[in-house]
Amino acid sequence: MIHQKWLIPATKGLSFRMEKGQVMRVTDSEGEQVADLVAYLAGDFGERFDPGITMDALSSMKIKPGDKLYSNKYRPILTVLSDTVGQHDFINPACRSEMYELLYGKKGHASCYQNLNHALEAYGIPSPDQYYSLNLFMNTVIKPSGQISVERPKSKPGDYIELRAEMDIIVAVSACPCAESACNGYHCTAIEVEIL
Repeated sequence: MIHQKWLIPATKGLSFRMEKGQVMRVTDSEGEQVADLVAYLAGDFGERFDPGITMDALSSMKIKPGDKLYSNKYRPILTVLSDTVGQHDFINPACRSEMYELLYGKKGHASCYQNLNHALEAYGIPSPDQYYSLNLFMNTVIKPSGQISVERPKSKPGDYIELRAEMDIIVAVSACPCAESACNGYHCTAIEVEIL
């Protein structure tokens, strides 16, 4: 298999194909940078990674090495092989321009929704109403009161997660463009992706 490596510039996105059994490593190059990840079954875009179903299947909001991530049809789509951070987010949808307008009063802001749409155009995957992604390195804290707080990521420069494809898939990753909050430590940076 051919080794591939990309550096996703800050605030941009990338898509690529993975064959069953291939392993990707997503690395936070400079630390405190979120990467939204989505995956679709190659040949059937109606089947995709689903964070809600993954939480249901795992009975957990956290993942660890050995855990499988599930599709919307309750089939394993990815397996976590290694993880140097241990803190990721399943509950927040991909950021979009309307979110920046509502929360920060900014119109036309770059977003993960836009990045993922653009990246997946190359594979003919239609834009959904919303992306429900695996938000790598995102540090979401749910307080006893039920209040949700997105805090600075715990990832340091060079921290990574490795995921193995359990079926042939199309993957897209967005280096989140939110510099308005602690989500990316108030500063957007690059994300590195490798097919090992």
